[in-house]
Amino acid sequence: MSSKILLTNLRTTASFCKTLNFLQRPWTPFIASQQRCAIHVDTPPSIPTLTTSYAHGISSQSLLSNTVDQCLLHTVERHPDREALVFVQDGIRKTFAQFYQDVEQAAAGLLAVGLKKGDRLGMWGPNIYEWVLMQFATAKAGIILVAVNPAYQLQEVEFALRKVQCNAVVCPTQFKTQKYCDMLRQLCPEMETASPGGIKSSRLPDLHTVIVTDSQQPGAFQIKDVMQAGSSQHHQQLQELQKKLTCDDPINIQFTSGTTGKPKGATLSHHNIVNNALFIGMRIGFNWRKNVRVCVPVPMYHCFGSVGGGMVMAIHGTTIVFPSTGYDGHANLVAAEKEKCTFVYGTPTMFIDMLNQPDLPKIDLSSVEGGVVAGSPCPPEVIRKVISVMGIKEVVTASQYH
Repeated sequence: MSSKILLTNLRTTASFCKTLNFLQRPWTPFIASQQRCAIHVDTPPSIPTLTTSYAHGISSQSLLSNTVDQCLLHTVERHPDREALVFVQDGIRKTFAQFYQDVEQAAAGLLAVGLKKGDRLGMWGPNIYEWVLMQFATAKAGIILVAVNPAYQLQEVEFALRKVQCNAVVCPTQFKTQKYCDMLRQLCPEMETASPGGIKSSRLPDLHTVIVTDSQQPGAFQIKDVMQAGSSQHHQQLQELQKKLTCDDPINIQFTSGTTGKPKGATLSHHNIVNNALFIGMRIGFNWRKNVRVCVPVPMYHCFGSVGGGMVMAIHGTTIVFPSTGYDGHANLVAAEKEKCTFVYGTPTMFIDMLNQPDLPKIDLSSVEGGVVAGSPCPPEVIRKVISVMGIKEVVTASQYH
């Protein structure tokens, strides 16, 4: 039925263009078939065999056709000694060169423990270094990263992992009241007797690997062991894999909030998030500003953090500063001051909270040039206070990042 509708639309458009004859060469979308053949609306195929389509408008900026890893590697080569990541609470600092070395080790380690291209790995936890590490290690290995809300309870995480058929989960032991390993054991009691990488669960039949970031747990790998697991053979395998990855490969699954029903998983390709990050950075001016340091208190499981933060870093060479593992308004201000941040990210409620911090007048935010307010619509009076009280003169608002 969909093929018939498409064919009808194509013929209608073709007839319309011919009848009016107002352009010698009417605008026609490029539609790619499996054989990469161009099909124009004025010559529709008699038997459509379309699987994917692209419509390109006129733009002064070309879309990138690079993979996530290619973007990161390009930035590493340009700025190897520039700081890429700062995790203030955990005392972690990585230059681009150091970070990329970790990414290669982690990617080879993921292959070594049995994961492969096309598998799905759920990252379940707050803003920790391993979140960003897995974001880029999975992309290099062709593994699809599933962003799992760190606040999910038992039924919610079971639904999410089953929905996308997760093969692996990476998580800390716990964060605040969230006991991730305990919840996984409730879902997969088989973990207690399984060998790492050999979980066979009745409730989560696709899950076979759990990687814990900060402790040794029964039936699970510890992240430090994964980092050392990759042999020269796995590194060679990783290099060969780069020849098979394309920008149209799925690489990330983001869940909707689930406010009107069960959360839905949106599958994103390299092409999606690379170009999203490209234009986010260009809109804010990261492509021409010098020494950009971004304070990122927003969660990595949301696209504001993972794309607006992590991917923008990889493409534009910004330094991203994480003030704390979980949201802390005071920590945001202190990090912005001590780390000399030039931009601050946040949702409207985060900026309202920072404006209401009692010690705000004592914080030196003179290094901050601008901010990005996103996640939901922001009241105009909040923007005015961000400008007048916090002294942040350049503010960009966005309802969502996709």
